[in-house]
Amino acid sequence: MTTSTAPARAEKTAGNRPRRKRNAPEGRTSSLRGDSIETTATSRIAVTAVLALTAVYFLFPLWWLFVAATKDAGYTFAGSPLWFSNFDLFGNIGDLFAYKDGIFAVWMANSALYSIVGAGLGTLIAVSTGYALAKYEFRGKGVLFGVVLGAVLIPKVLFTLPLFLMFSATGIVNTYLAVLLPSIVSPFGVYLGRIFAASSVPDEVIEAARLDGASEGRIFFGVSLKMMAPALVTIFLFQFVEIWNNFLLPSQVLISENLRPVTVGLVSWNALVQAGQIERHMVIIGAFVAVVPLIVAFLSLQRFWRSGLAAGAIK
Repeated sequence: MTTSTAPARAEKTAGNRPRRKRNAPEGRTSSLRGDSIETTATSRIAVTAVLALTAVYFLFPLWWLFVAATKDAGYTFAGSPLWFSNFDLFGNIGDLFAYKDGIFAVWMANSALYSIVGAGLGTLIAVSTGYALAKYEFRGKGVLFGVVLGAVLIPKVLFTLPLFLMFSATGIVNTYLAVLLPSIVSPFGVYLGRIFAASSVPDEVIEAARLDGASEGRIFFGVSLKMMAPALVTIFLFQFVEIWNNFLLPSQVLISENLRPVTVGLVSWNALVQAGQIERHMVIIGAFVAVVPLIVAFLSLQRFWRSGLAAGAIK
């Protein structure tokens, strides 16, 4: 009996015995050290400083443009280039829209037409294509998505001459369609649409809608599009900015002055400055007014845009 109880006592004694704390390996600590906290604070300051410098770098031209646009025509380059003097912003805007029977207003309206219609149709096409690539299985799906990715890598400048030749052959040069048709095609939008559809629309929701008897079109327009609302705004903003800033294609396929977007019109004005046919402050005021719609679009849709980017990052 003595031999049977001895091991039990030994285990009990060993179980009650306090264990030694193992020393942490050299160079490792169980808690956050002071120098790591300092490193974290230093890295935050460095990142904040870099972001601040980047913001100043990109906002500096806009600030100069705004200040120059507020000056009277004869004092555009007089005084401090970064501060206000001889304020006459509203008079300059009035002169801008009154020049040549309001041709600048026509250019702004053309840009709005190309951007809104092109971005709207392009977003719908891109989202529907991306949705099909993400949620349906069909032959050649991988090849088709590879073609889309390849088109993303090709600069759109290379398509300008082929498009001009095609439009010349079909007789749509110098028409609204010459700008609208290329604007509704966006390989990058298709790529984003596929990512957002895969991350925002669960397969279970689609299957439940099918069991309820909903058609594929009703599922897409009634269910999936609502769940992909942030993605729609994100793709629309990318398309809107790209079409609004587009210059090369409209300059090649449009001849009539009344069909030009504001980018092509301002460049034509800048050429007239060298010949002394127009004052330079008209170009500066026009450039400032042309930037305003982009700023308004970003400020009004930034909430949806940021949530849309976050949804795509989950994937």
